[in-house]
Amino acid sequence: MHPFITKNGVNMRWKQFLTPVKSLNAPETKKYLNDLSAEDYNIIDVRQPGEYKKGHIPGAKLIPVAELAERSSEIDPAKPTFVY
Repeated sequence: MHPFITKNGVNMRWKQFLTPVKSLNAPETKKYLNDLSAEDYNIIDVRQPGEYKKGHIPGAKLIPVAELAERSSEIDPAKPTFVY
């Protein structure tokens, strides 16, 4: 079953798309992360495996964007999450 559709075909997770998120540029992100240890946040790389292999932010977890919904349980919701 698709993660956004119930057995009745009713979309139950549509509200997540209306949740505001804060966007940071690279310098703002670097400043924010300097005040935290690597265990205090999630970094998610949503590119494809080949792109990830060519280079990624140290500590970033690869979860291609097409897999985000089904793999969201791998992301600690108690921590700030940075996605690129």
